[in-house]
Amino acid sequence: MEKSKHRESVEYKDLIHRLNRIEGQVRGVKKMVEEERYCVDIITQVSAISAALNSFNKKLLSNHVHTCVVEDIKQGNEEVVDELCEILQKLMK
Repeated sequence: MEKSKHRESVEYKDLIHRLNRIEGQVRGVKKMVEEERYCVDIITQVSAISAALNSFNKKLLSNHVHTCVVEDIKQGNEEVVDELCEILQKLMK
């Protein structure tokens, strides 16, 4: 069974806004490649995209810990801690 999570309006809007911005940045990089722009300029933009994705992940992870993890622990589901440790290992690669 696939898990799901209802997000409050403020959280949802913030995450979508961040993703829309990242999507625009990726389209911008594609255009730069198509226009044969200088490599360093493209790399700089890709670095900004990486930073934006990292920021998105931090925000999402923080929301996850404060809502899903806390609620699962309160309900006695400590398996969520193992899941959290696994995702942290993936993020730290």
